[in-house]
Amino acid sequence: MSSDIPPVAKKVPAERTHHGDTVLDEYSWLTDKDDPDTIAYLEAENAYTDARTAHLADLQEDIFQEIKARTQETDLSVPTRKGGWWYYSRTEEGKQYGIQCRLPALTETPPELVAGKPMDGEQVLLDGNELAGDSPFFAVGTSSITADGRLLAYSTDFSGNERFTLRFRDLDSGEMLADEIPDVFYGGAWSADGSAFFYSTTDEAWRPYRVHRHIIGTPTSEDVLVYEESDERFWVGIGLTRSERYLVLSAGSKITSEVRILDAEFPTGEFSVVRPRAVGVEYALDHAGDHFFVLHNEGARNFALATAPIDDPAAWTPLIEHREDTRLLDVQAFAGHAAVYFRRDGLTGIRVLPGEGEPYEIEFPEVIHSAQPAGNPEFQTGRLRLAYASMVTPPSVYDYDLTTHKLILLKRRAVLGGYDPEDYEQFREWAVAGDGTRVPVSIVRRKGTQSPAPTVLYGYGSYETSIDPAFSVARLSLLDRGFVFAVAHVRGGGEMGRGWYEDGKLLRKKNTFTDFVAVARHLRESGWSGGIVARGGSAGGLLVGAVANLAPDAFAGVVAEVPFVDALNTILDPSLPLTVIEWDEWGDPLHNADVYAYMKSYTPYENVDDRVYPPILAITSLNDTRVLYHEPVKWIARLRDTSRGGPFLLKIEMGAGHGGRSGRYDAWREEAFTLSWILDRAATAAGKSQGTGES
Repeated sequence: MSSDIPPVAKKVPAERTHHGDTVLDEYSWLTDKDDPDTIAYLEAENAYTDARTAHLADLQEDIFQEIKARTQETDLSVPTRKGGWWYYSRTEEGKQYGIQCRLPALTETPPELVAGKPMDGEQVLLDGNELAGDSPFFAVGTSSITADGRLLAYSTDFSGNERFTLRFRDLDSGEMLADEIPDVFYGGAWSADGSAFFYSTTDEAWRPYRVHRHIIGTPTSEDVLVYEESDERFWVGIGLTRSERYLVLSAGSKITSEVRILDAEFPTGEFSVVRPRAVGVEYALDHAGDHFFVLHNEGARNFALATAPIDDPAAWTPLIEHREDTRLLDVQAFAGHAAVYFRRDGLTGIRVLPGEGEPYEIEFPEVIHSAQPAGNPEFQTGRLRLAYASMVTPPSVYDYDLTTHKLILLKRRAVLGGYDPEDYEQFREWAVAGDGTRVPVSIVRRKGTQSPAPTVLYGYGSYETSIDPAFSVARLSLLDRGFVFAVAHVRGGGEMGRGWYEDGKLLRKKNTFTDFVAVARHLRESGWSGGIVARGGSAGGLLVGAVANLAPDAFAGVVAEVPFVDALNTILDPSLPLTVIEWDEWGDPLHNADVYAYMKSYTPYENVDDRVYPPILAITSLNDTRVLYHEPVKWIARLRDTSRGGPFLLKIEMGAGHGGRSGRYDAWREEAFTLSWILDRAATAAGKSQGTGES
């Protein structure tokens, strides 16, 4: 087969019947990645995509070099104090991965570190470059140090399937311990004395359902199972309160949670339940001296904050009442104060609860921004470390002084090449959906950009996940070429509170898609945008796949990254990763005929038909355990066979997972590939060309 001719997937009759409905899924054979025919087909798809984008090679290289030239390749983070050490990470030019380090805390103020010049006394904890070796993929799942700073637990993944191997290092001697535990999940927690490490493992459906206790120096075969979750809707996790006084074992579904705690001084003891699970009630806690803070939604859709005594954590006394306009997200307890992270009017904020005096909210320099507590490991402190950014302000680290009430800028990520935030502008617009709902839109462009401008419209809209205003170095390559970048904060996300999420899930899921189309129409009709390229990943890939069916004429192109486009078939199969857990988000089409009919009416794969679609680029990874690779593969095959328009391109990372390629230079090249395709689509829509050859 010539690489400039699209691959044709063979059709193998395969019928399924649910609720009296019989459906043909002629591409289901592509779900078997152990079949040589499947791999051959994927390789043919990659060859075809390479051929169809060959004329963009120079543009891809230009964009890659722009990203690289704007990035401070040799850099380091702001040191964070914990115990007797300052902890930080650094990167080195030419190296793919970060390096985790620490220095003895000889002063109360952070040491003056210089990028590229290791300090005297620096101890390297984890060098991702050495650990990765020649592996094409590498990721760290957890990195956790004992309270006394003596032992390091870390886990690694070399395939992208998110199954990690847990190892331990003695930081005093530098020696690796014999203890090694395969197939663990993210996270973990040390006991107070560092004698025990708690970790979680997954079942065959990739659900973390067990928590184990490993005693350092003992065979892993003797590890004790301390908890097993039998309800397939629930995930489990293990961590510590910020005070490190209590181990916290959490079990949660999409709508319900249950927390168990154990004094970290007694790791072989029994965990006790804070409050038994009740359907629809979610809660989490943190420890502060003689009480707990409890964040919960019992009778409080947007959550409320309570306190509870140490000896009776189920007795909740209201502290911050529920507000319809404010979604409480998290609480972090310190020895003398607490910080409450919240969301209001689509933006994040932080409320300080001082030990004495009235609560107050921190003021930030820009109206459109994102801010959250970050990097606060010390329990005894008079400062609050914050992460801050906007669509024009690079990621920044602040300390908020609780005495002076001043924000102290510690570091702003350098953007090389003369970047000046004053050259760009950000806006908040509101589109109106068909049912009258006002949908917020975040917009950024370079000043002087001519309207209407080619636009990338990004969206997600699931799991109450919010796409907050954020900065992107790579995005500058679009903005400087006259693009507008916009985020549609559609229902199903969490930008406007819990009600916003509930209006875009289950049997209201279509609001997510119609909101996105309404935003696209608004941007065009109000003069912001000419040709619009829709972009989304994972559940956002479902979004852009659905709108391609719903309003193909509204878009000049669609980029769908690891897209959940075969949602109905996946959610019908409880043996697949995450399916049962997802029933609280999408509904249960296996047992509910109404849910089945509703999902079938919007799932992208099921609704491809004989119409003209915009050009589509789908990107996936062979080892993805969250959205299996075959969803976009089947979708593209059906688009080619059934519809008109396109072209329909598929790019498969053959050695990566849900997040794509792991090394930073590899990730930049992948982003350059995607941005070059977007630029080409916009140019084609405008009757121009971004390169030579076929477009």
